[in-house]
Parts: sequence; C-alpha cells; structure tokens
Amino acid sequence: MNPLPETILQLGTGRFLRAFVDRFVHQANASGQNVGRIVVVQREPDERSEMLNKNPTYYVLVRGYSEGQLIERRERVESISRILTADKQWADALTFAKSPELKYIVTNATESSYVLDAQDQKDSAPPKSLAGKLTQLLWSRYEAKAEPVILLPCELIECNASKLVELVDMQSRAWNLSNTFRAWLREGCIWLNSLVDCIVTMPEPALTKKEPLLICAEPYYLWALEKPTDREVNLFEHPAIRLAEDIAPYYLRKVRILNGTHTAMVGKYHGTFERVQDVLADKAAARWVRDLVYGEIVPTLAYYVDQVVAFADDTLERFRNPYSNHKLADIAKGHAIKVKLRLEPTRAEYESLFGKPPPHLVEAMRPLPA
Repeated sequence: MNPLPETILQLGTGRFLRAFVDRFVHQANASGQNVGRIVVVQREPDERSEMLNKNPTYYVLVRGYSEGQLIERRERVESISRILTADKQWADALTFAKSPELKYIVTNATESSYVLDAQDQKDSAPPKSLAGKLTQLLWSRYEAKAEPVILLPCELIECNASKLVELVDMQSRAWNLSNTFRAWLREGCIWLNSLVDCIVTMPEPALTKKEPLLICAEPYYLWALEKPTDREVNLFEHPAIRLAEDIAPYYLRKVRILNGTHTAMVGKYHGTFERVQDVLADKAAARWVRDLVYGEIVPTLAYYVDQVVAFADDTLERFRNPYSNHKLADIAKGHAIKVKLRLEPTRAEYESLFGKPPPHLVEAMRPLPA
C-alpha cells in the first residue's frame, strides 16, 4: 500500500501539537478520509526529533473524566512523515513549501512570538521569527506558482489568524516583496482563526522512561475554527472540530475561565503547590479558586456569553483529573504576557460592572518573585 502524500507543514514538534492536531489527522486518516501526512519543521535537532525520524509512531495516553466516568486509553498516532530541523534543513522546508500536495500549514508558538524580528532578512536561513519563517515559506510557494494553502494557527491568541496574516504582510512589505504576492496571501490563502482546548501534559517519569515519546491528554478536546463568509473551506472532519461563523464566545469562555484560572493559580500558589490538581485537592485553595471563578470571572461573562456556568463547572471537573500532571511551573512560562491577556480584561470588566476591584484577581496579578 502506498503511503499517503505529505499534505501538512507543521512548525513545531511540541507535546500539544502532537497530542492535538497530529492525533486528529491520524484518526481522520484511519477513518478513510486520507488527509495525508505531516512534515514537521523543528528549530534544531534534539533527542525527540531523532526518535521521531527513526520511528514516527507514538502514543497519547488519554486519561480523565468523560461523561462522568473515569477512563484511561492509549491512542496510536502515526501521522508524522518526517522531521526537518530549521537550523540545518531550512532549504528542504522551503522546497516542501512548493509541493503541489501541500494543503495546510499548522503553527503553535507562544503569545510572545507574534512580533517581527528586525534581524530577519529575506535570505535568512532560517528567520528567527514565526512571521519571518511563514513569509519565506509562502513566498517560496508563490514563486513556484503552487496553489494557495489553508493556514491553521493554534496559538492561544484571539483572532490568531487575522493577526498572523497582518504580521506576514508587514514582513512582506519590509522585504519589498511584490504587491501581487501580498494579494495572494490575503485573497488566495485561507487564514482560519481558531481556538484550541485540550490539556496536554507530560506523563509520570516511570512511563516516559519506557516510552520517551508518550504524551498524556485529557478526554476533552475542542478545535473551534472560524469559517470565512465568502468561500468554502475544505477541511477534514473530526469530532473535535467545530466550524462556526463566530468563535469569539468559545475563545472568551476558554481564555477567561480555564486559562485565566490557570494563570491566577500561578500568581497565587506558585511555589506552594506543584500541580493544578494539588491546588484543587487542598480545601482552602480550592475554595479560593471557586470564589475566583464563580465570584469574579463568571459574572463578567454571563451577561453576553452563553453556557458560562456550565463551562466553569466542566473546567473545575477537568482540573480535578486524578491523572493530571499539569505543573504550575509549566503554566508560569510567559507569565507576564499571560496575565495581560487572560486576567487584565476580566479585572477591567469587573471594576466597570461593580465599581470595585476583584480581590482574588488583584491578589493573583501580583508579580511573581524573582
């Protein structure tokens, strides 16, 4: 049997993409949709890329509550075709960008990556910034007269695709690329704003010792994608995927409640508890979290977003997952930016609505100790 063609270019081999997008692509392939295989571009080689190039099959251990039942199952993933390292194989990535089989480009960077880098040049190999890399990849495709692609950014940033195309356009102008290319970017390629939601963590050391590529994920997943109003989107089908005309409600619920509470836990309990589960297992800390969620976050959303309380209930249940190994130290990465995106809007809306500062949020937004 001939292998499926390489149809997806993915920037990054982090746990999240491998447990989220790559797993869904595998499952869609297994269902007979023949989505294709993934070529991953990683910044530089490491043990993970070497293992995946030798054997691209790995497993996601799905554990937690699903419809009230505690479940545990292993899900095989073998959608990755090969790993390219940008520091040594950027020319190969640019070559793949020209492929007539390529349909999708997937990204998942940090919030701080949505900037240009003044050091990036048109011939940098590779550029440092996400926008620089995407601009070179898309320019390579454009020059080859290949078909436009669908861009699937998975960064937890509101209107991520809209902001990313603006950055790529700015980079194109900085490099004096043609106006026809810039029109191709906007009018040919399809940039889908998205909201991703699935808690992905490292397994216990005893498990990773036996399976270094093993990843843990909760049963819950959601990939909300905002479909354009002026054209059709040919995307594969999966239970996680929700195509909607407006994903703002999904975004607000997730970022303000789930991610906002995570960031607040870091601000309050970093250095006191190791994991999210440990916070919820402590009676006083759990009360603090509940008061934050239902007393300060939910009231700012309930009057204009549907099913806020139900989502908050589900979120706290997800936090109590006995298999969770979601460390506060991991959530603390990029903390200052996360506070700005996830907590400051809630604080501002609360003060506007109630004329006083929200005490738990104020406490959670104090700077972390050095």
